[in-house]
Amino acid sequence: MNFVSIITVNFNHSHVTEAFLEAFYRTNNYLQFEIIVVDNGSLINPIPEWDVKYPSVQFIRSEINLGFAAGNNLGIAKGKGDYFFLVNNDTEFTPGLIQSLVDTLEANPKSAMVSPKIRYFQDKSILQYAGYSEMNYYTARNICIGQFEKDLGQYDTGSQITGFGHGAAMMVTKMAIESVGLMRENYFLYFEELDWAARMKKQGFDIRINLHALIYHKESISVGANSALKAYFMNRNRILFIRQNATIVQLVFFYFHFVFLVMPRNIFTYLKNGNANFIFVLFRAFIWNLTHEKNSQDLGFKL
Repeated sequence: MNFVSIITVNFNHSHVTEAFLEAFYRTNNYLQFEIIVVDNGSLINPIPEWDVKYPSVQFIRSEINLGFAAGNNLGIAKGKGDYFFLVNNDTEFTPGLIQSLVDTLEANPKSAMVSPKIRYFQDKSILQYAGYSEMNYYTARNICIGQFEKDLGQYDTGSQITGFGHGAAMMVTKMAIESVGLMRENYFLYFEELDWAARMKKQGFDIRINLHALIYHKESISVGANSALKAYFMNRNRILFIRQNATIVQLVFFYFHFVFLVMPRNIFTYLKNGNANFIFVLFRAFIWNLTHEKNSQDLGFKL
């Protein structure tokens, strides 16, 4: 049986992580695993209490918030797994989840990553993710298949190749990580898993979804459904992703598309929703990409 390192990151929501751990132990029947929880600079360090409450879990503490990618990278560096299951702490497993994902990777040795089907926790009949379409590198747009649809089994075709895994729940092979390296940490939040998958595909791997595996997701607990932080990194990293992965022709086309279509549309949306301050955030995200190298570690945002 293959060994699985289950890695999750906590930031200022210890009660959410505790609910995750409790639900995991209720539903898991996979035997060869370890759980690694990375506390990403929470204001109150929960690890001393957790060490007592969850003695079988390995805890890692960062004194500062390193972001999604670097937090998970810390866990990967400590993990012993043949497979690494990176999963948000605001998720809830279903029985057989880990075994289903392991079986998918075992049956498809060219696959680097597999995600399960994801439904929203708040309404467990509604899909969040049933795969991704491929990325349009001229517009930095792709489609999250099935999102907000009622799950009637319309996508349940088993294991299939998809455009990208989902950052809320993705199992990655040790071999793929050794081939392409860890996630790029200068994304900090959003798009890092898409960049990771794009790099894996360039190395000849494919990305899969197992639609018979299921996880529930409590979306946007850690960041907030509507925040300046989210607006900044979604815009900044959308541009950064294209800079990292597109051709020169695609990049030039994308910049025209972003300046003349995306930015005016976003400004209109921010004004309509009463978020005029997000306009300044949008311009900061754009200017960061004009003034920083694509591998710069300067986030351009005060956390």
